[in-house]
Order: sequence, then C-alpha cells, then structure tokens
Amino acid sequence: MEERVCIVIGAGPGLGRAVAERFAGEGCRIGLIARNAANLEDLAASIRARGVMAAVAAADAGDEVSLRAALGSVVAQLGPATVLVYNAVASTAGPPSQVSPEDLNADFRVNVTGAVTAVQTVLPAMKAAGSGAILLTGGGLGLHPNAQVASLSLGKTGVRCLAFMLAQELRNTGIRVATITISGYIQAGTHFDPSRIADVYWQAATGGKSDIEIVYK
Repeated sequence: MEERVCIVIGAGPGLGRAVAERFAGEGCRIGLIARNAANLEDLAASIRARGVMAAVAAADAGDEVSLRAALGSVVAQLGPATVLVYNAVASTAGPPSQVSPEDLNADFRVNVTGAVTAVQTVLPAMKAAGSGAILLTGGGLGLHPNAQVASLSLGKTGVRCLAFMLAQELRNTGIRVATITISGYIQAGTHFDPSRIADVYWQAATGGKSDIEIVYK
C-alpha cells in the first residue's frame, strides 16, 4: 500500500498543528515546514511517538529558493507528497491607501506566490501518480474584503482565485484541489476550534467533501 504523505506549510501552533495531528492520526507521514524549524520539533516528536514518520524543514514561504529547498528536504525523507496543505500567512495592518508597496508585495509572496511555488514543486509527482490533494487555507476576507487589512484581504482573495484556477487546470487528473474558507477567528474551545477545522481538511483530502471551496462558518 502506498504511503500517504501530508506536507503542511505554515505549520504553526494553531491550525497547522491541528491539521498535522489529524493526518498523523490516520497514519500519514507528516512534513512540517515553517520559518523556524526548531519550533516544530515538539510537534514532530509527538507525531513520532505515535509511530508515524515526521520531518521538519525551515523555509520562508515567500522565498522561492528557500521553500523549494525545504520541500525537497522533506520529500527526500518521507517520499512524495500525496497531500499538500498550504497554510502560510502574512499580514500588514492598514488600508490600501496607506500600506506600503513593499509590505504588500512581501505579504503577497507569502499568501499567494508561495502557494504557487509549493504547488509547482509537488505537482509533477502527483501527476505521475494520478492522484493527490492540494488544500489551500482561505479566509472570510476572500469573500468579504476589509479595507483595514488590505494586504490579507488581497492575499485571501488571491488564494481563493488560485484554488479555482488549479481545479480547472487539474480537472480529470485525479488530483483534488480545494480551499477551506474559514469565516471566523480560530480559537480553541469554540466552533472555530483548530481540531474541528482540521477534520474538514481530512474530509476534503479524502473525498468526504468535494466542493472546490469549502466555507467553514
């Protein structure tokens, strides 16, 4: 039986951790990528304690060279990704008339361009296998932009658009594409508890939910 490998980019302490734990609970090998790999070691150790393989790599999601290198390191340890979860995010507060072009571009590189880089990196192996899942973390700002968080509103709108374009491009390839649009503030112990949302990612990856856009609200 082929090993399932889930790579989480932006594996922070909230949703990223919950998604990694959810997939690890199903026996998937887990790749964890974030800016500071040392911060992920406790999560990796927890996953390994279950008897599941885990690999950690540092990367700036907005830096193509850094991200491709991290993905290459994780794949070399675990095997090709069967599930890619892009959860990296960057935001600069302020309306469009005030946010600097430099900050806007830096945030967009993390929010959208990094997702494109990650997809391009894992896609050849998924195409060769004729299967896989690409899951992009969206947000309510992609549906209802807020002028006070212009950079993130543009980023989540871009992620949403990217998901629909990828689904169009990859139709009939066996590769599943979905964006999980989280329309609320992620907080433990609420309806937006990370573990509850993580289950939506598992359903999206395995066919339990088949929409291109899954709105969690």
